[in-house]
Amino acid sequence: MNMATMTSSSTGTMTMAMTTSTSTSTSDSSMMMDMSEMSMTFFYSLMTPLFSSAWTPSTTGQYAGTCIFLILLAVIHRALVAFRSAIFAHTHAPGHATAQDLEKEKMSLQRFNAGRELARGVVEAVTGGVSYLLMIAVMTMNVGYFSSVIAGIFLGGFLVGRFDGAPANC
Repeated sequence: MNMATMTSSSTGTMTMAMTTSTSTSTSDSSMMMDMSEMSMTFFYSLMTPLFSSAWTPSTTGQYAGTCIFLILLAVIHRALVAFRSAIFAHTHAPGHATAQDLEKEKMSLQRFNAGRELARGVVEAVTGGVSYLLMIAVMTMNVGYFSSVIAGIFLGGFLVGRFDGAPANC
């Protein structure tokens, strides 16, 4: 059971006391957290943990490597989205499809194909997992991590965006 209380000191700073108790322990442990430590604005720091406290860069090179990782992860996400669109799209160019081709395609979509649905589920799960990892990186509010994710999305769109199934207007 978690219980959080907020108190205000005479200096105007707010603190949050977290009390945790379990059914196996009768003792309570308290942790004080200054509300100013809970940043709600973007900031720059070389030592922002990513995904766990074990992944905390401590040098400029490690921070740059973390940013490069996030760029590559965002490119992979964009490639997965394009891959999903490409393998599951069932469109034909107008004028090239016959009525018989369209009927065959309609019948194949109505039949349940376990292999196709398994592949679809795996692609969706991997894409969702990568999406959530990128979201967690952005939620650190570290401006370098945020910029890396945006740069990776741009780079991924530049490299594989043409394969996402969207019609080309140019």
